[in-house]
Amino acid sequence: MKQKGLGRGLDAIFGTEKISVKATPMNQMAEIAIAQIKPNPLQPRTQFDDEALEELASSIRELGVIQPITVKKCSEEEYIIISGERRWRASQKVGLETIPAYVRDVDDENLHAMALVENIQRQDLNAIEIALGMQRLIDECGLTQEAMADKVGKKRSTVSNYMRLLNLPGEVQLALKEGLITMGHAKAIAGIEAERQVWALKRCIKKALSVRQMEELARKLAEEKPKAAQAEEEYPESYLRLVEQMEQLFSENISIKRAKSGGGKIVIDFANDEEIASFIERLQNR
Repeated sequence: MKQKGLGRGLDAIFGTEKISVKATPMNQMAEIAIAQIKPNPLQPRTQFDDEALEELASSIRELGVIQPITVKKCSEEEYIIISGERRWRASQKVGLETIPAYVRDVDDENLHAMALVENIQRQDLNAIEIALGMQRLIDECGLTQEAMADKVGKKRSTVSNYMRLLNLPGEVQLALKEGLITMGHAKAIAGIEAERQVWALKRCIKKALSVRQMEELARKLAEEKPKAAQAEEEYPESYLRLVEQMEQLFSENISIKRAKSGGGKIVIDFANDEEIASFIERLQNR
């Protein structure tokens, strides 16, 4: 899932656009021993694709490190990565002993902010990683969502959409991190009542729903809610177990409607004749 760049450089955001990288001893480019460099513990990216890392390592083996990484000097013997952890990891794979790096003079307060912005600009963080990084900035730097939007060069509504993802169930967040659904799907699921969000996720994945179809499902569920509220009837637990068992077989929207007489009916949604044929095949194979 590809994320768009922020459209603003780190220099524009942190107010250093006219400072030369060689202006001071603590703001220059140097060849640094890889063993002296450590990852940023607040790095917003938590997953690195092994195949992409191998491809980058092959490129470095052939051409070297074309773009220097950016680091902060912590002591005479240790540096922390601000940006470029993938290049650092790939260089380790190749067996390089040193790597070119810009040494930036940055305080701890802005270290993880710069790492987040730089990663969004240069790499494809998944939406949950972006949201978690934004939450860190809000918590640790005391920012409002409006100040956050200014800091990262995003619209306030976009920041709000990212933050809403953190309220989704763990199953939905995991599906988004692993690329099983897109942020568009997740936004639609976020609009569904909490009790049905995991169910909606499972239906989305099983039926390979598009974002538009997921939005339509969310709309239908929202329309059904007032009707359910009017009934004000709690069905026995056995009814719920029956629906769960049938969903394993049909993987469709299944509901039970009980009449005042004590009878009732089970309703199974289907989209077309092909789904009916699929129902028959599943029943025959039981």
